[in-house]
Amino acid sequence: MKFKAQIMDEVAVERAITRIAHQIIEKNNGIEDLCLIGIKSRGVPIAARLVEAIERIEGTRVDMGVLDISLYRDDLSTKQLDPVLNATDIPFSVVNKKVVLVDDVIYTGRTVRAAMDAVMAHGRAARIQLAVLVDRGHRELPIRSDFVGKNIPTSRSEVVSVCLKEYDGETSVKLYQKDEE
Repeated sequence: MKFKAQIMDEVAVERAITRIAHQIIEKNNGIEDLCLIGIKSRGVPIAARLVEAIERIEGTRVDMGVLDISLYRDDLSTKQLDPVLNATDIPFSVVNKKVVLVDDVIYTGRTVRAAMDAVMAHGRAARIQLAVLVDRGHRELPIRSDFVGKNIPTSRSEVVSVCLKEYDGETSVKLYQKDEE
C-alpha cells in the first residue's frame, strides 16, 4: 500500500473523542442507563477513551463491555471455517440500557450489523447507537453512525488506517492507496 495522507494526528483524535463524548451525553439526556461496548479490536480502546472522557465530564463512570463479533459475521464462509474467537466481555445486563457500540471505522456496515446481532443475543436494549472515529462511506446496508469523529470520503481502492497507542505505539488516522493487482 502507498501512503497518501495523514488525516488526523493524536490531538485531532483526542479532540474528536471529547466531542463524541459530549454528543453521547447530550443525545441521551445524561448517562443514566448508558453503557458503551467496544467492538474488537480497535473499538475497544476507543470505547475506553470515551468512558474516560464521559467520566471527566459527568463525574461518573459508565459501564463498558468488549464485543467479539466473530460468530455473527455474514462472511464466515469466505473467511475461514473455524473463526478465531476472542472473548466477549459484557459484565452487565444490556436489558433496557442505552447501548453505544464503538468502532474505529465504519465502511460497509456489515461489522455493525454483526455487532447489533451479538448485543441482541445478550438481551433487549432500550436503544442501540453507534459511535465511530471515522466514517468512510460505501455502505452496503442501511446503517448509519449516530456519533462520528470525522467523515472521510474515500474510494474503494483506498484504505483508512486507524493507529492507536494501545496497539501501534502512536495515535493517528492515515489514508493509503491499495496496490494495483
